[in-house]
Amino acid sequence: MQTPISYKSLFLCLVFAIGAYVYGMESRFAPKNGDEYPYTHIVRMTNASGHWLPLQSEMEGVKNTKPPLLFWQAMVSTEQGKEWSLFDLRWPSLLYTAATAVLIAIVAGGIAKSASLGILASLIWLAFFNTYRYGRPYLAEPPEIFWLSIPFFVLLLFGKRAFESKWVFPVLAGISLGFALLYKSIAYVAPACLVLMLWFWQWRSAHLLEFIRKDFVKVLAIGVISCAIFCLWFVFDPDPMAIWNEFVIGENAGKFAARNTHYFKDLLWGGDSIGMLFLSGIANAGFLSLLVLNLFYLAIRHYKQTSLEQKLLWLWIIGFFLVFCLPSQRSGRYLLPIMPAIAILLAMHWQRLSKFVFWVALLLQTIIVIALAWLSWNIDLWSYPVWHWLLLAGSAIILFAGLVRLSISKPAALLGCFMTYACLTSSIMPLDGTLGRFSAETVQRLQGKTIWFPCDFRAKDEEYRLLIPGATIKGYPSSEAKEIKLLSNRYTFFAVQAPVQRKLDLCADCEIIGERLEMRARHNNAEIKAMLMGQVSDNLFVKEYIVSAPFNAAKDMSQQKDFCR
Repeated sequence: MQTPISYKSLFLCLVFAIGAYVYGMESRFAPKNGDEYPYTHIVRMTNASGHWLPLQSEMEGVKNTKPPLLFWQAMVSTEQGKEWSLFDLRWPSLLYTAATAVLIAIVAGGIAKSASLGILASLIWLAFFNTYRYGRPYLAEPPEIFWLSIPFFVLLLFGKRAFESKWVFPVLAGISLGFALLYKSIAYVAPACLVLMLWFWQWRSAHLLEFIRKDFVKVLAIGVISCAIFCLWFVFDPDPMAIWNEFVIGENAGKFAARNTHYFKDLLWGGDSIGMLFLSGIANAGFLSLLVLNLFYLAIRHYKQTSLEQKLLWLWIIGFFLVFCLPSQRSGRYLLPIMPAIAILLAMHWQRLSKFVFWVALLLQTIIVIALAWLSWNIDLWSYPVWHWLLLAGSAIILFAGLVRLSISKPAALLGCFMTYACLTSSIMPLDGTLGRFSAETVQRLQGKTIWFPCDFRAKDEEYRLLIPGATIKGYPSSEAKEIKLLSNRYTFFAVQAPVQRKLDLCADCEIIGERLEMRARHNNAEIKAMLMGQVSDNLFVKEYIVSAPFNAAKDMSQQKDFCR
């Protein structure tokens, strides 16, 4: 195959990819999923128990929400709570993402006999927005994707030796799949084994009887070994019935219940339909979503020219998609394990992909970078360092060059993904500094105190525990965050929010102990219009104060509901 992209372009993309993934990894505002809070809570509570099992939680029905390997990983990385920060929780996820990227490069390069194509496939996968979103925070996806991919990568890389292996490959594949199940869910045994059956069937030139005679037992053994590893959770947990009720019945079987009307209507129409699963799966690619659609078109148009390796990759995609059409809850997040296959196929078709879809990707990136520059210019709460403006300017130049010179649109679009992610992180980094944190004096004064904070998501208090280590954090409804009179009648120590440019109307005998800036999450139409007119600071941010109401010190607050639970 011809070199699809120059090594200079690949090196530049790689540098920015590493920078984008490492930069701001500890940020509270990093793109992520809200599940990071409940997972962090379970780790903290299990650490406090002094035992590895059973998993512990103060949230009703959210204790065995995931298998234990995810939580044991964080218990090790935080030294059982001795080192407690977002970095300590997240660095294993980044290592898993990096390991998957390396494997993609090796496998794709081996298939195409081209090192540059392998590196390109790896960079394409890293450029997908949901790889970036789920690949850095403390979530189950990085290890899940790594362990699920290994059996398929081995078959692609070693070919006949792996396909004809009687017991070495099945045992190793079963162990790898077992780790994936112990990280995420036993449900993943279904799509993984279906894809393996399809691969072995394709290897036997689509001869069903030959597949049954030579390979069916192998796939069955892989499924049995992986399920046996998963079942060790039941063996060693002191309360296996809780696992059955909360995880198997609630977390997995519950996803087959009708969500809106009834199962078959939801299957074909609405936000949980097959069509939405298809679109949300493509949307995992973020800026490169149109490239994926273009890939599907090329696959249909040139299906007679499809190589064996490409057929196997398409079967990987089809198998997972078909299985995840079955639950009534259909989310593109469940299709993240097929994104390595899509990245490899995109790299193999790189030269055939239309330059128009790259131009659209560049246009979207340009819009985002201009919007970030405009917001940065209109924020008057802090001054950005010079390198922030240089990053924005450099990104704009690269993106504009890709838009006007089609000969460089493809590498520019790939590089633009990482530059846009870096610009996004750079724009919010001041809030992760002193402006967005309480002072050391405030933290010291609140040691051992119970503080009530606004809570809009389960276990959101875990974020505040990172801001005020040593304090007991509880949550009240976020809709009451500006009601200082209401809050001062309930709590001794509480957080209240107020507009940035307006002085807090402090209650009588109350005292402000500390303050910081916070970014708001939800805005109404009037606030959005005001921000578009340049009034960014007053509408995008709020001042959060910790207030002491000493006259409530004698009140019994044990009956106050914790809305973070």
